[in-house]
Amino acid sequence: MWRKDIVLLDGAVGTSLWEKTEDRGPVWRYNLENPDIVRELCTEYADAGAQIILANTFGVNRLAVKRSPYSVQQIVSAGVRLAREAVGTRAKVALAVGPLPVLLEPYGDLTEEEAFEMFDEQISAGIPEKPDVITLQTFMDADMMRIAAEAAAKHDLPIFSMLTFTEVGKTIMGHSVQRFVENMEGLPLSAIGINCSLGPEKAVPIIASFRQYTDLPLIFKPNAGKPILQNGEEKVQYDVDTFVADCLPALDQDVQYIGGCCGSNAAYIRAMRQRIFGQ
Repeated sequence: MWRKDIVLLDGAVGTSLWEKTEDRGPVWRYNLENPDIVRELCTEYADAGAQIILANTFGVNRLAVKRSPYSVQQIVSAGVRLAREAVGTRAKVALAVGPLPVLLEPYGDLTEEEAFEMFDEQISAGIPEKPDVITLQTFMDADMMRIAAEAAAKHDLPIFSMLTFTEVGKTIMGHSVQRFVENMEGLPLSAIGINCSLGPEKAVPIIASFRQYTDLPLIFKPNAGKPILQNGEEKVQYDVDTFVADCLPALDQDVQYIGGCCGSNAAYIRAMRQRIFGQ
Protein backbone atom coordinates (compact mmCIF):
# COMPACT_ATOMS: atom_id res chain seq x y z
CA MET A 1 0.00 0.00 0.00
CA TRP A 2 1.21 3.49 -0.84
CA ARG A 3 0.76 6.56 1.35
CA LYS A 4 -2.54 7.05 3.19
CA ASP A 5 -3.00 10.56 1.75
CA ILE A 6 -3.63 9.31 -1.81
CA VAL A 7 -7.00 10.23 -3.30
CA LEU A 8 -8.36 8.12 -6.15
CA LEU A 9 -9.94 10.10 -8.97
CA ASP A 10 -12.19 8.86 -11.75
CA GLY A 11 -11.34 8.17 -15.39
CA ALA A 12 -12.54 9.63 -18.66
CA VAL A 13 -16.01 11.12 -18.97
CA GLY A 14 -16.29 11.75 -22.71
CA THR A 15 -14.87 8.52 -24.12
CA SER A 16 -16.61 6.48 -21.41
CA LEU A 17 -19.97 8.01 -22.27
CA TRP A 18 -19.34 7.30 -25.94
CA GLU A 19 -18.92 3.63 -25.01
CA LYS A 20 -22.53 3.68 -23.86
CA THR A 21 -24.13 5.04 -27.02
CA GLU A 22 -23.68 5.10 -30.78
CA ASP A 23 -24.18 8.88 -30.70
CA ARG A 24 -20.77 10.57 -31.06
CA GLY A 25 -22.01 14.12 -30.60
CA PRO A 26 -20.99 16.49 -27.80
CA VAL A 27 -21.34 14.49 -24.58
CA TRP A 28 -22.74 17.43 -22.62
CA ARG A 29 -26.02 16.96 -24.52
CA TYR A 30 -26.53 13.69 -22.66
CA ASN A 31 -27.21 15.62 -19.45
CA LEU A 32 -30.58 16.59 -20.93
CA GLU A 33 -31.13 14.04 -23.71
CA ASN A 34 -29.81 10.83 -22.14
CA PRO A 35 -29.35 11.45 -18.41
CA ASP A 36 -29.50 7.76 -17.49
CA ILE A 37 -26.09 7.01 -19.01
CA VAL A 38 -24.57 9.99 -17.22
CA ARG A 39 -25.86 8.74 -13.87
CA GLU A 40 -24.73 5.24 -14.79
CA LEU A 41 -21.16 6.34 -15.47
CA CYS A 42 -20.93 8.32 -12.23
CA THR A 43 -22.25 5.30 -10.33
CA GLU A 44 -19.71 3.02 -12.00
CA TYR A 45 -16.84 5.27 -10.94
CA ALA A 46 -18.10 5.48 -7.37
CA ASP A 47 -18.50 1.69 -7.29
CA ALA A 48 -14.92 1.36 -8.61
CA GLY A 49 -13.65 3.39 -5.67
CA ALA A 50 -13.19 6.88 -7.12
CA GLN A 51 -13.40 9.45 -4.34
CA ILE A 52 -13.99 12.46 -6.60
CA ILE A 53 -16.33 12.21 -9.60
CA LEU A 54 -16.28 14.68 -12.49
CA ALA A 55 -19.64 16.11 -13.49
CA ASN A 56 -20.32 16.02 -17.25
CA THR A 57 -19.72 19.77 -17.65
CA PHE A 58 -16.25 19.93 -19.21
CA GLY A 59 -16.84 21.81 -22.49
CA VAL A 60 -20.00 23.66 -21.61
CA ASN A 61 -19.40 27.30 -22.51
CA ARG A 62 -21.46 29.71 -24.58
CA LEU A 63 -19.32 29.23 -27.69
CA ALA A 64 -19.75 25.46 -27.61
CA VAL A 65 -23.49 25.44 -27.00
CA LYS A 66 -24.58 28.41 -29.08
CA ARG A 67 -26.00 26.22 -31.87
CA SER A 68 -27.77 23.87 -29.48
CA PRO A 69 -31.28 24.34 -28.09
CA TYR A 70 -29.87 24.46 -24.55
CA SER A 71 -28.29 27.11 -22.38
CA VAL A 72 -25.06 26.88 -20.39
CA GLN A 73 -27.17 27.12 -17.24
CA GLN A 74 -29.37 24.16 -18.20
CA ILE A 75 -26.52 21.87 -19.18
CA VAL A 76 -24.14 22.63 -16.33
CA SER A 77 -26.72 22.53 -13.56
CA ALA A 78 -28.05 19.22 -14.90
CA GLY A 79 -24.54 17.76 -15.08
CA VAL A 80 -23.70 18.53 -11.46
CA ARG A 81 -27.14 17.41 -10.28
CA LEU A 82 -26.90 14.06 -12.11
CA ALA A 83 -23.50 13.34 -10.59
CA ARG A 84 -24.79 14.14 -7.12
CA GLU A 85 -27.88 11.98 -7.61
CA ALA A 86 -25.69 9.08 -8.72
CA VAL A 87 -23.05 9.11 -5.98
CA GLY A 88 -24.84 10.67 -3.04
CA THR A 89 -22.32 10.97 -0.21
CA ARG A 90 -20.12 8.09 -1.43
CA ALA A 91 -17.88 10.46 -3.39
CA LYS A 92 -17.30 14.16 -3.90
CA VAL A 93 -18.54 15.83 -7.07
CA ALA A 94 -16.29 18.09 -9.15
CA LEU A 95 -17.61 20.76 -11.50
CA ALA A 96 -15.41 20.17 -14.56
CA VAL A 97 -14.25 23.14 -16.64
CA GLY A 98 -12.21 22.96 -19.83
CA PRO A 99 -10.56 25.56 -22.06
CA LEU A 100 -12.50 27.76 -24.42
CA PRO A 101 -12.42 26.67 -28.10
CA VAL A 102 -10.72 29.90 -29.25
CA LEU A 103 -7.39 31.58 -28.55
CA LEU A 104 -6.72 34.60 -26.39
CA GLU A 105 -5.24 37.76 -27.83
CA PRO A 106 -2.72 38.24 -29.42
CA TYR A 107 -2.94 34.73 -30.96
CA GLY A 108 -6.71 34.99 -31.39
CA ASP A 109 -9.48 37.51 -30.97
CA LEU A 110 -10.65 36.60 -27.45
CA THR A 111 -10.02 39.23 -24.79
CA GLU A 112 -9.28 38.37 -21.17
CA GLU A 113 -12.51 40.07 -20.14
CA GLU A 114 -14.56 37.95 -22.54
CA ALA A 115 -12.84 34.78 -21.37
CA PHE A 116 -13.47 35.60 -17.71
CA GLU A 117 -17.14 36.25 -18.44
CA MET A 118 -17.55 32.87 -20.13
CA PHE A 119 -15.77 30.94 -17.39
CA ASP A 120 -17.74 32.83 -14.76
CA GLU A 121 -20.99 31.95 -16.51
CA GLN A 122 -20.13 28.25 -16.68
CA ILE A 123 -18.90 27.93 -13.10
CA SER A 124 -21.68 30.02 -11.60
CA ALA A 125 -24.26 27.85 -13.39
CA GLY A 126 -23.15 24.80 -11.40
CA ILE A 127 -22.67 26.34 -7.97
CA PRO A 128 -26.36 26.14 -6.89
CA GLU A 129 -26.13 22.33 -7.25
CA LYS A 130 -23.40 22.38 -4.58
CA PRO A 131 -20.34 20.74 -6.14
CA ASP A 132 -17.50 19.94 -3.74
CA VAL A 133 -14.61 20.87 -6.06
CA ILE A 134 -13.98 22.95 -9.18
CA THR A 135 -11.68 21.10 -11.57
CA LEU A 136 -9.97 23.05 -14.37
CA GLN A 137 -8.46 20.55 -16.79
CA THR A 138 -6.97 19.93 -20.24
CA PHE A 139 -5.85 23.54 -20.67
CA MET A 140 -2.96 24.23 -23.08
CA ASP A 141 -2.63 27.94 -22.31
CA ALA A 142 -1.38 28.92 -18.86
CA ASP A 143 -2.83 32.41 -19.32
CA MET A 144 -6.30 31.07 -20.07
CA MET A 145 -5.95 28.73 -17.09
CA ARG A 146 -5.26 31.67 -14.81
CA ILE A 147 -8.40 33.45 -16.04
CA ALA A 148 -10.48 30.35 -15.38
CA ALA A 149 -8.98 30.02 -11.91
CA GLU A 150 -9.77 33.65 -11.15
CA ALA A 151 -13.41 32.94 -12.03
CA ALA A 152 -13.36 29.81 -9.87
CA ALA A 153 -11.84 31.73 -6.97
CA LYS A 154 -15.07 33.71 -6.61
CA HIS A 155 -16.53 30.63 -4.95
CA ASP A 156 -15.37 29.13 -1.67
CA LEU A 157 -14.47 25.73 -3.08
CA PRO A 158 -11.24 23.77 -3.60
CA ILE A 159 -9.76 24.38 -7.07
CA PHE A 160 -7.84 21.71 -8.98
CA SER A 161 -5.78 22.96 -11.93
CA MET A 162 -4.35 20.77 -14.74
CA LEU A 163 -2.57 21.61 -17.98
CA THR A 164 -2.03 19.09 -20.76
CA PHE A 165 1.56 18.69 -21.96
CA THR A 166 3.45 17.24 -24.89
CA GLU A 167 6.23 14.75 -24.20
CA VAL A 168 8.88 17.50 -24.31
CA GLY A 169 7.38 18.97 -21.15
CA LYS A 170 5.62 21.94 -22.71
CA THR A 171 2.07 22.56 -23.85
CA ILE A 172 1.34 23.11 -27.52
CA MET A 173 1.34 26.82 -26.66
CA GLY A 174 4.95 26.40 -25.53
CA HIS A 175 4.20 26.82 -21.82
CA SER A 176 6.45 24.93 -19.41
CA VAL A 177 5.72 23.52 -15.96
CA GLN A 178 7.61 26.46 -14.46
CA ARG A 179 5.55 28.95 -16.47
CA PHE A 180 2.34 27.19 -15.39
CA VAL A 181 3.20 27.21 -11.70
CA GLU A 182 4.44 30.79 -11.69
CA ASN A 183 1.36 31.92 -13.61
CA MET A 184 -0.90 30.52 -10.89
CA GLU A 185 0.87 32.19 -7.96
CA GLY A 186 -1.46 34.05 -5.63
CA LEU A 187 -4.52 31.97 -6.54
CA PRO A 188 -6.15 29.67 -3.95
CA LEU A 189 -5.38 26.34 -5.63
CA SER A 190 -5.84 23.12 -3.67
CA ALA A 191 -3.88 20.97 -6.15
CA ILE A 192 -2.03 21.29 -9.45
CA GLY A 193 -0.89 18.87 -12.11
CA ILE A 194 -1.42 17.31 -15.53
CA ASN A 195 -4.05 15.41 -17.47
CA CYS A 196 -4.76 14.10 -20.98
CA SER A 197 -2.52 13.98 -24.09
CA LEU A 198 0.17 11.60 -22.84
CA GLY A 199 0.20 8.00 -21.70
CA PRO A 200 1.42 7.40 -18.15
CA GLU A 201 5.03 6.46 -18.89
CA LYS A 202 5.63 9.75 -20.75
CA ALA A 203 3.65 11.79 -18.23
CA VAL A 204 5.51 10.59 -15.13
CA PRO A 205 8.73 12.58 -15.83
CA ILE A 206 6.64 15.72 -16.34
CA ILE A 207 4.72 15.40 -13.08
CA ALA A 208 8.03 14.67 -11.34
CA SER A 209 9.34 18.07 -12.46
CA PHE A 210 6.55 19.94 -10.64
CA ARG A 211 8.27 19.55 -7.27
CA GLN A 212 11.01 21.93 -8.42
CA TYR A 213 8.46 24.74 -8.51
CA THR A 214 5.58 24.04 -6.11
CA ASP A 215 4.68 22.48 -2.78
CA LEU A 216 1.01 22.07 -3.72
CA PRO A 217 -0.52 18.58 -3.83
CA LEU A 218 -0.02 17.04 -7.27
CA ILE A 219 -2.63 15.58 -9.65
CA PHE A 220 -1.93 12.89 -12.27
CA LYS A 221 -4.55 11.87 -14.86
CA PRO A 222 -2.82 10.52 -18.00
CA ASN A 223 -4.47 9.03 -21.07
CA ALA A 224 -5.16 5.37 -21.73
CA GLY A 225 -5.40 6.35 -25.39
CA LYS A 226 -8.20 7.49 -27.62
CA PRO A 227 -10.36 4.62 -28.90
CA ILE A 228 -9.37 3.32 -32.34
CA LEU A 229 -11.11 0.76 -34.54
CA GLN A 230 -9.06 -2.42 -34.85
CA ASN A 231 -10.42 -5.58 -36.51
CA GLY A 232 -13.92 -4.24 -36.07
CA GLU A 233 -13.47 -3.53 -32.35
CA GLU A 234 -12.72 -0.29 -30.52
CA LYS A 235 -9.47 -0.54 -28.58
CA VAL A 236 -7.23 1.86 -26.68
CA GLN A 237 -3.45 2.04 -26.51
CA TYR A 238 -3.15 0.86 -22.90
CA ASP A 239 -4.98 -2.13 -21.49
CA VAL A 240 -5.99 -1.94 -17.84
CA ASP A 241 -2.99 -3.72 -16.34
CA THR A 242 -0.42 -1.86 -18.43
CA PHE A 243 -2.01 1.49 -17.70
CA VAL A 244 -2.11 0.94 -13.96
CA ALA A 245 1.45 -0.42 -13.82
CA ASP A 246 2.74 2.59 -15.77
CA CYS A 247 0.80 5.02 -13.54
CA LEU A 248 2.06 3.74 -10.20
CA PRO A 249 5.57 5.30 -10.45
CA ALA A 250 3.83 8.70 -10.25
CA LEU A 251 3.05 7.94 -6.61
CA ASP A 252 6.79 7.82 -5.94
CA GLN A 253 6.92 11.41 -7.28
CA ASP A 254 4.70 12.68 -4.45
CA VAL A 255 1.45 12.57 -6.46
CA GLN A 256 -1.55 12.69 -4.14
CA TYR A 257 -4.48 12.66 -6.62
CA ILE A 258 -4.44 9.96 -9.30
CA GLY A 259 -6.85 8.72 -11.95
CA GLY A 260 -7.20 8.46 -15.72
CA CYS A 261 -8.21 10.51 -18.73
CA CYS A 262 -9.21 9.62 -22.32
CA GLY A 263 -9.75 5.91 -22.91
CA SER A 264 -9.93 4.94 -19.24
CA ASN A 265 -13.16 3.77 -17.65
CA ALA A 266 -14.33 2.27 -14.37
CA ALA A 267 -12.35 -0.93 -14.94
CA TYR A 268 -9.12 1.08 -14.95
CA ILE A 269 -10.04 2.88 -11.74
CA ARG A 270 -11.06 -0.35 -10.00
CA ALA A 271 -7.73 -1.96 -10.90
CA MET A 272 -5.87 1.14 -9.72
CA ARG A 273 -7.71 1.01 -6.39
CA GLN A 274 -6.76 -2.63 -5.94
CA ARG A 275 -3.08 -1.99 -6.69
CA ILE A 276 -2.83 1.11 -4.50
CA PHE A 277 -5.00 0.17 -1.56
CA GLY A 278 -4.96 -3.62 -1.81
CA GLN A 279 -8.73 -3.88 -1.91
